[in-house]
Amino acid sequence: MHDDNLLPFSLPAVCRKKVGVAFDGGSLSSDGGVLVLRDVERRLGLAERLAGCLVDRRDAARIDHEMIEMLRWRMFLIAAGYEDADDCDSLRADPVFKMALGRLPESGAALCSQPTMSRLENAPTKIEVARMMAAMIDLFCASWARPPQAITLDIDDTLDRVHGHQQLSLFNAHYDERCFLPIHIYEAGSGKPVAVILRPGKTPGGAEVRAIVKHVTRRLRRHWPRTRICWRGDSHYARPEAMDWCEANGVDYLFGLAGNDALDARMRDRADDLCVRRAEAGEEKRRTWTAFDYAAKSWAKPRRVVTRLEASHRGFDARYIVTSLTGSAERLYETDYCARGQAENFIKLHKTQLASDRTSCRNPTANQFRLILHTAAYWLLHTLRAAAPAASSWAGAEFTTLRLRLIKIAARVSEGVARIRVRLPSACPDKELFRLLAGRFAVVGP
Repeated sequence: MHDDNLLPFSLPAVCRKKVGVAFDGGSLSSDGGVLVLRDVERRLGLAERLAGCLVDRRDAARIDHEMIEMLRWRMFLIAAGYEDADDCDSLRADPVFKMALGRLPESGAALCSQPTMSRLENAPTKIEVARMMAAMIDLFCASWARPPQAITLDIDDTLDRVHGHQQLSLFNAHYDERCFLPIHIYEAGSGKPVAVILRPGKTPGGAEVRAIVKHVTRRLRRHWPRTRICWRGDSHYARPEAMDWCEANGVDYLFGLAGNDALDARMRDRADDLCVRRAEAGEEKRRTWTAFDYAAKSWAKPRRVVTRLEASHRGFDARYIVTSLTGSAERLYETDYCARGQAENFIKLHKTQLASDRTSCRNPTANQFRLILHTAAYWLLHTLRAAAPAASSWAGAEFTTLRLRLIKIAARVSEGVARIRVRLPSACPDKELFRLLAGRFAVVGP
């Protein structure tokens, strides 16, 4: 049955001429843009960083080059839209992927198969995976030309549905699903990934949030001891353990704060006045902001709370945040806190457009390794996009757009005695940008 699908077949005639179709085009690829990703990966050194975490530190000079090749191929597959290890079987002879991994397109050996890739995913230990995540934080720091004066780190979790009985998966009543809730951390201004951590499908507790904040901050300060760090997240990251640690270690925070009867009672007079003024003015809605010191019972001391009050024809609404930052209440809420909504777009790129929710391994260590590989693919496309002209629409293009326009390009590959020729479509609409990016990432040498 499989061979029958490859036999020639017909399509409707064109200008009275019959149309016959067959999968016999020879050395062709539908992913010509992977050749540019090859140079992006070499510039970042992603595979070498990760492979270095899989060897004994006493023998760090001995890095398995076969391991590097498999890591690179997995990254290229994810970036090109092939997120499952099963795709290795159908693409292991693809000429462009073989070239991207340093093999000859026609005479070179085929790439590894799905069973080999699956063994790779299950090979790392917990310690090795932890080293890999630390290496990704090091990569984040290395991506800056100089240490920034200050950075804001957005932390959030996202739903990752499971289809079986994977370890760490739990039933979450809020989502009505059995799931993981991995935590994503991004730098707010650039959208660069800092860390992605697999965790059970439940709301993180105070000790867990503090541990993540502590370990990521300490890793960053190994590179940037003087950079001011601010953590930003929604209300279930406003844990007293995390805020206590931030205050004791010179780290700022800006977290949402769940409302309660005590906060609502404190705002009651302001709320009534706001509603009356809106009604008298006949406005659609009216807002005001205020800040005050507040101490919940679980807090060791009072902290600054900022409130946004809004009255509209639909009723009254109050939102609260807690922060260590100074400044006007309006700026802290409207400019500084509300900007965290951009982190949802970063998570969408990682989870939806790179399919990082394919955490189908039984072992949580293997699933964490998958998240690291998807984060590496995120770096490939993010770096490719950052190299596009800043004034063009490509500067803010989504990863799906980059993949469809710059990677999914048909290529005919011919291997000669002394030269390999890659022929791309003459009618490619983005050939000027493709040539520009290829030139910017071109690496001299084999």
